[in-house]
Amino acid sequence: MKTLIRAAVITAALSIPMAMNAQQATRVNPFFESYGTKYDIPPFEKIQYSDYLPAVEKGIAERKAEIKAIAENKAQPTFDNTILAMEKSGQLLNRVMRVFGSLNETDNTPEMQQLSEVILPMVSTASDEISMDPKLFARVKSLYDRRDQLGLEPYQKRAIELSYKSFVRNGALLNASEQQKLMEVNKKLTDLFLKYNKNLLASTNSFELVVDNKADLAGIPAGIVATAATEATSRGKDGKWVFTLHAPSRLPVLKYADSRDVREKMYKGYINLASQAPYDNRPIIGDIVKLRARKAALLGFKDFASYMTDNVMAKTPQAATELLMQIWEPAVNRAHEEIAEMTEYAKAEGKDITIEPWDYYYYAEKVRAKKFALDENEVSAYFSLDNVRKGIFTLAERLYGVKFTEMPDAPKYNPEVTVYDVTDAKSGEHVAVFMTDYFPRATKRQGAWMDELKSSFVDPDGTVERPIIYNVGNFTRPTGDTPALLTVDEVETMFHEFGHGLHGMLSRAKLRSQSGTATDRDFVELPSQITEHWALEPELLKDYAFHYKTGEVIPTELVNKLQAASTHNQGFTTTELAGASLLDLAWGALNPAEGDVIDVDAFEKQVAEKLGMPKQIAYRYRSPYFKHVFGSDGYASGYYTYLWAEVLDTDGFELFAQKGIFDPETARSFKENILEMGGSEDPMELFVKFRGHKPSVDALLRNRGLIPSATPAQGGDIKPQGGK
Repeated sequence: MKTLIRAAVITAALSIPMAMNAQQATRVNPFFESYGTKYDIPPFEKIQYSDYLPAVEKGIAERKAEIKAIAENKAQPTFDNTILAMEKSGQLLNRVMRVFGSLNETDNTPEMQQLSEVILPMVSTASDEISMDPKLFARVKSLYDRRDQLGLEPYQKRAIELSYKSFVRNGALLNASEQQKLMEVNKKLTDLFLKYNKNLLASTNSFELVVDNKADLAGIPAGIVATAATEATSRGKDGKWVFTLHAPSRLPVLKYADSRDVREKMYKGYINLASQAPYDNRPIIGDIVKLRARKAALLGFKDFASYMTDNVMAKTPQAATELLMQIWEPAVNRAHEEIAEMTEYAKAEGKDITIEPWDYYYYAEKVRAKKFALDENEVSAYFSLDNVRKGIFTLAERLYGVKFTEMPDAPKYNPEVTVYDVTDAKSGEHVAVFMTDYFPRATKRQGAWMDELKSSFVDPDGTVERPIIYNVGNFTRPTGDTPALLTVDEVETMFHEFGHGLHGMLSRAKLRSQSGTATDRDFVELPSQITEHWALEPELLKDYAFHYKTGEVIPTELVNKLQAASTHNQGFTTTELAGASLLDLAWGALNPAEGDVIDVDAFEKQVAEKLGMPKQIAYRYRSPYFKHVFGSDGYASGYYTYLWAEVLDTDGFELFAQKGIFDPETARSFKENILEMGGSEDPMELFVKFRGHKPSVDALLRNRGLIPSATPAQGGDIKPQGGK
């Protein structure tokens, strides 16, 4: 009843005004009819806030009816009348939620936040009802029990196995009372995720570091200062400079500001993000952890981390932890060496200081400049955003034979979005639609990501549906006559997200549920992370890294410096990443009682002390802004997957390095065995088909410079079965 009341209020608040002309009166909800656009791109300009809720309600009703028909089918269960039928169900709901989900992350206005509070719990509840339908589960179980006798193709057998496991993981084997408890837990978790994300966005936007003394800007690049002046003006603070917590503003302050006071204020603003009233996420985290522990117990798991890792390559949290600890010790050892180097540098400048967390970026940059004579401002001049975009497109054409043509008249959800038609370079066949959205907005969440507005599949009748994929970033904006100039980190991020994009665009999986990035969480980062390796390869740089003023290609000397410096500061980078991964697993192993008070700060400190984490380094994300883990269940007890997948990507790229980074046969093998397959087969089997052997952690440690290139690491192969 509460949901219905809230829905009615929001529908009224967002409805079309009563005074409508005849055309408005006959208006059809865009989700209720064919889009009528090229490649079925959503007609964003026609979609109103008031369209979402009716479309979701109708979509849920249609899907319920479709599922009911499947569940009550009297015919013996077959792959087509059960698994494939479920795949095809809920098309309206899928269409509207793809659009809603996209805009909820990229344009999270107050109206979208209101809608989220109603829509997301509705969808979660409807999903639970399907997952716990006993008749539907009986059909899936029948197929699962007979899967070896049905003469299935590998992708079909895998679909049945994953479907069965999904039902079990979502409560199909529980009794009615237990299922009701699980549904209540899921509903509460959805509400808490909404509150967490709302707090995080509001806290991020509420922070501002105001500088009114020009002397305090010393060391910060001119372009960043100009952006800060523009930001100040937009906030009614003419003549001052405003820096925000968004990465293009925050990181240059930490790396370049000579004022230690300014660096400290920025660092503490970030490290305390969403940790103070009225946007304090710590109480929410406590509730999430308790509910997750209850959910895991209901489903028969030791703890939430065991529940989450059971469904991916790692299989157990112990296997994930083993991998992380193989990386942890070399990373911390290198971090202590870096701290010693920075301390010596500061002393040489006459500053007798103890390196603090707000000093790390600054002195790491100073040491890098001294050791490698590398000026990041000089480097960024060769990496305008448009040139880097040309680089990723050149990479895709040379490796995988696809080209990108802008579609200027295509619908877009924001004026800053650019849309491309992706085609086969030889045949001209349409492959995908690709969208990019690269600049920060107050309504866009931080970070960078890839997602899809439409997935791909191949129908048994031969019909092929191609995907609509998009990349989102929060990169440095252009200022005045200067284009957006990217840091090396931003360049690598663009390549990373494009790798995810390629996984989605090039998929040839037959089922939606197996297409593109619909694969094990600890495998999904392989295509993205391996793509980063091309960013600074000289053979590609000559095709895209041109000075934004002179047009000169990046000099060989500068490329050599970049490559020489590529492992600089990897102790810090690896320690903060591995530390966050281990913190995430520690949260997942916690089983608090209902009445326990969870002290988030104390727990983080306890984990750091147990690990021996250097005091100069914080977790990459502290819990109150660890959106991967507490903004949804997406990466919960799974943040380790970035390092797990790096074992795969570094081992995999060594094959390209041996054969040639654009070797046609190696590229073909990667495309066919990894990118096109999606989740159609077991991920380790796919990797071995491409690489020829199981991966080892050695390649990661070599790539990060944490062991000499000729020294084998201890620990051997990555252990996908928990060491068994």
